[in-house]
Amino acid sequence: MKTLDELLAQVEMQTRRGLSVPITAIEYDSRQVRPGALFVAMKGGATDGNRYIEQAIKAGAVAIATDTPAVFESLHLPSVQVAHGRRALAELCRAFYEYPDKKLGLSGVTGTNGKTTTAFLLEQILRLQKRRTILVGTIEYRVGDRVMPSPHTTPESRDLLALFADGVSEGITEAVMEVSSHALDQGRVWQLAFDTAIFTNLTRDHLDYHGSMEAYFRAKQRLFDGSCTQVPTHSIINLDDPAGAQLSSAARQAGSKVLSYGIDAGDFRAVDISLSATETRFTLQTRLGSAPIRSQLIGRINIYNLLGASAAAFSRNIPLADIAIAAEKLTAPPGRLETIHAGQNFAVIVDYAHTDDALRNVTRLAREIVRPGQGSVITVFGCGGDRDTTKRPLMGKAAGEGSDLVVVTSDNPRSENPNAIIEQILPGLKGTAARVIVEPERARAILLALQQAKAGDLVLIAGKGHEKTQTIGNQVLPFDDAAVARQALSMIAGNGAQ
Repeated sequence: MKTLDELLAQVEMQTRRGLSVPITAIEYDSRQVRPGALFVAMKGGATDGNRYIEQAIKAGAVAIATDTPAVFESLHLPSVQVAHGRRALAELCRAFYEYPDKKLGLSGVTGTNGKTTTAFLLEQILRLQKRRTILVGTIEYRVGDRVMPSPHTTPESRDLLALFADGVSEGITEAVMEVSSHALDQGRVWQLAFDTAIFTNLTRDHLDYHGSMEAYFRAKQRLFDGSCTQVPTHSIINLDDPAGAQLSSAARQAGSKVLSYGIDAGDFRAVDISLSATETRFTLQTRLGSAPIRSQLIGRINIYNLLGASAAAFSRNIPLADIAIAAEKLTAPPGRLETIHAGQNFAVIVDYAHTDDALRNVTRLAREIVRPGQGSVITVFGCGGDRDTTKRPLMGKAAGEGSDLVVVTSDNPRSENPNAIIEQILPGLKGTAARVIVEPERARAILLALQQAKAGDLVLIAGKGHEKTQTIGNQVLPFDDAAVARQALSMIAGNGAQ
């Protein structure tokens, strides 16, 4: 338990009133408030927490922090007015939970593509070194052996710091998390003390939120330049990405030690690359020596993920030889180049690729596996509704350029008409050599693609990856690409046996 005075000592506040009181909890959701809590009322993208102050007080809140001057003036209990609600929430919670981020080796991964896989790989390497870990990301949250659902890639600071505090109390020493551009822009990771920050790449995404690629890049940069989080001790940056050089410069100027990686350039490089449908091999070359890497993860995309995770592991004091040993045991996260085996004589891969760059990368990987003249690449994909519409024809073009057959379908149409989304995808496919089938119903589209496949082909089911639901209108329906694919393959095998 802390007092209000103790918590406010580290907070940038504008004014306050009332005496200090004991605080038993900090909440930003009025439904979670219990007697003795400090309620942080802040403006958000979807709602304004200031509207729920009365509910919080009725539930037992003994103090209020608000980012709205007019609301502050109307309060009659201990209260504080802050300039930025989310920053104040983070500052208050760091103090309340006794700075658990400082008690962990904290690694954060940002970038358009590869965040989830890189985070998963780094966390596995740490666990293979017998270190106890926390993992926070798109697919799941994990504290030691406890696994929890992931409502957000990067949670609000209160929930994140509570998770960290739980881990510290259990003797956990490392945490690996995905850090989204939204979280950096909004201040959900405000002033966290990162030991290692990793940049994977920057391609077109989330422009419906950020408005421009420049603003999107600036949000990512905040993990490295000290303008949101504390300056990370180490910055692990992909130099093969065009944004890498600028980001490296910003990180160094802020005082972070940069370790770069890439195939073409970097402190950690992959040379002597050998790719197949079942494994990837290369030599990890560094200034301190080299090590042979053999991995069951496939494709050049995963070379970058392995390089980023390896450089980050090295920054966490893991020797190069141990990293190489661990690489052979690493597995991909669900829905990230996930292979589906059901006895068929062609390859099936489920992947989360939901940007034009990610789709281009994964179809390029498919071309690496399927030899010219010996098989076809068949891609199933759609675009999400209520999201950036400008990327739809770009995704169509990426799919068409990398595939022999494209089955265009729904993703999560949300409030939009699925057929209208498809109509915006199709112009990008014009001018490509791919044959095109349109099937708005996703399960039917997956079945059609698998029915088209022959020996030696590769079917890529892209866009949803690990997701277990599909949002159509206001309905959230069960849907799992991998499970649907397995069911379709079973149906095809059954029909063939008759």
